[in-house]
Amino acid sequence: MGKPARERVLADNEVRAYGKFMRTSPQKLNLLAQMIRGKPADRAVADLTFSKRRIAREVRKVLQSAIANAENNHQLDVDRLYVKEASVGKTFVVKRFRARARGRASRIIKPFSNLTVVVREREETE
Repeated sequence: MGKPARERVLADNEVRAYGKFMRTSPQKLNLLAQMIRGKPADRAVADLTFSKRRIAREVRKVLQSAIANAENNHQLDVDRLYVKEASVGKTFVVKRFRARARGRASRIIKPFSNLTVVVREREETE
């Protein structure tokens, strides 16, 4: 009994990895997502390794997770992977306040983001 298995949304040569609740704004995270879109997976990992942005380490972890999923769960060739899609989503915002002069307060917002990375295996060109 139970529910039937859900249809796979991605193609057979595509693999997805999520990064949830990343502590940065979607605008800043999207700069790194734009940097890796369409690149070969190994080149994207190298670019993220030497990026000066703080969140690049977490983005690299998500990308490496997608590569590991492709290799171990779907038996795809790691050397032919490229980043097909890197999309950023907005999640919750933590609101804080800072005490200011004369009994006033100013708002501090701490945004969080989600990241989805889809890697795809290139077709053989022979």
